[in-house]
Amino acid sequence: MKMKRIKQIFSQKRVMVVIGLLILAVLILITPFNKSLVFEYQDTGKILAFYPIKNTNHFSIRYIHSIHLTPVQEFYTIKGKHIVQTKLTYENFAIGMPSHAQGNETFTQKGKTYILSNMNRSFPYVDLRVGQVVSNHTLIISHHQYPIHAFTGKGMWVRIRVHKINLWEMMKGVNILERQDNKK
Repeated sequence: MKMKRIKQIFSQKRVMVVIGLLILAVLILITPFNKSLVFEYQDTGKILAFYPIKNTNHFSIRYIHSIHLTPVQEFYTIKGKHIVQTKLTYENFAIGMPSHAQGNETFTQKGKTYILSNMNRSFPYVDLRVGQVVSNHTLIISHHQYPIHAFTGKGMWVRIRVHKINLWEMMKGVNILERQDNKK
C-alpha cells in the first residue's frame, strides 16, 4: 500500500513540474523584454520587422522626395518610448519641405543642402508610406543601411515605434539585423 501511495505522489509531482515548466515557457514567450525599433503593419500592432535597440539610440530615414525627386534625410533620437526628430536635410523647397525654422530650431544652408537642425519634435510613432517607385526609403542605423521595402513591401503604410517585444513577436517578425542584404 505504501509503495502505491509513494508512486502516486511522485506521479502528481511530475505532473505539477510539467505544468510549472509549461507556465514558465509561456511566460518567457509573452513577457516583453527586448526594446526595439518596430515596423508595424499600419496601425494594427502586427510586427513586420524590428531592430533591437542595444547600443544605439539614433537612426535616420533617407529617401528621394516623390515630387521634386531630390534626396531628403530625417534624423531621429529614441528617448524612452518616443521618437524625437532632431534634424532634416534636403535640397529643394518644393511641396512638403520647410522654408524656415520654428522656435529654437536652426536653419542653415551648406552648398546645395538645406539643414533644419536643433529640432525637438517628439512623436509616439512615425507613420510612413513606403515608396513604390522612386522614394527608396532607407533605414540608416548603427552605420548600416536597410531598404525599408525589403522587410515591409513597396507601397505599404507602416507605423514605426519604439516598443518592448517578447520572444513570440521576435519569432514572427523579421529581425532587420539578420537580413543578408544590408550594406555598410
